[in-house]
Amino acid sequence: MKLNTLFNIPGSKKPRKRVGRGNGSGTGRTCGKGEKGQKSRSGVAIKTEGGQMPLIKRLPKRGFRCSKSIQYTPISLADIEALISMKRIDSANSINKDLLVDIGYIKSKMVPVKLLGGLEKVEHKLTIELDACSEGAKIVVEKAGGKVLAKTPGLDN
Repeated sequence: MKLNTLFNIPGSKKPRKRVGRGNGSGTGRTCGKGEKGQKSRSGVAIKTEGGQMPLIKRLPKRGFRCSKSIQYTPISLADIEALISMKRIDSANSINKDLLVDIGYIKSKMVPVKLLGGLEKVEHKLTIELDACSEGAKIVVEKAGGKVLAKTPGLDN
C-alpha cells in the first residue's frame, strides 16, 4: 500500500451537517439546539427535577462527627503481653509511641494512642507512656507493680 494508491471508497466520507438552512431542512431555526439562551450553548448541563424534591435532599442524613473529639488508636494490655511473649518488646524498657512505631504496631507518631484493659492481671512490671489510658488498665498495671504515664486530662500522672 502506497500513498498514491489510496482513495475514498464511495460512502466512506460523510458530508458535514449543514444547519440553519430553513425549516424544510429539519435543522433550521434553532439548528437542532431547540432552546434560547444558556441551554443553546455547548458545554452546559442544567440539572433540574422540576417540582420534585431533588435526590440529594431526599436521601437520609446519617451520623455526626464532632470536630473536637479525639479519635484514639487503641492498644490493649493483651496485645502488649503478646508482643512481650513474642520478644518484640522488652518488658524492662518503657513502652511508648516511638517503640510501637519502630516495631510496626502503629503507623505514625502523630496519632494519639490509648491503653485499654481486657486482662485481669499482667505478668510483667510495665512502664507505659501513652496519650491516654482507661481506668481499668491503669489499675491492672499498677497492681502488678508497674506505672502508667498518660497525658489525658483528669488522670493523675
